[in-house]
Amino acid sequence: MKLEHIGIAVKDIENQLRIWRDLLGFSLKMISETPEQKVRVAMLDVGGVTVELLEPTSEDSTIHKFIEKRGEGLHHLSFEVEDIKKSMEDLKNRGAILIDEIPRKGAHAAKIAFVHPRSTGGVLIELSQREERD
Repeated sequence: MKLEHIGIAVKDIENQLRIWRDLLGFSLKMISETPEQKVRVAMLDVGGVTVELLEPTSEDSTIHKFIEKRGEGLHHLSFEVEDIKKSMEDLKNRGAILIDEIPRKGAHAAKIAFVHPRSTGGVLIELSQREERD
């Protein structure tokens, strides 16, 4: 596994870009919408690691619920894996609690699955496999 991106829940991407792009000087790679997850996503390059700003597009999105409960801030760490199903099985066999039993569609043509924070010291972990690896 390698760190793929850091996900940050935000209320307003444009407002947060004033910090991440304009103040800190990180380059914006793209902004897109992921309807399946009910989020708008901005990707910034931070010295070879991507910071993903996640803005909810609906009140029933998990990001909206997260912000309502915990406020804006760190949402998850995403790790790129070669084979998401195998990684999920390995983690489950080692005692991890998975939120997703099967991979789902994520942003940027990736298959994703989440590991419950109860298994990882309070940090939500996302496993991510790029589609072209199928």
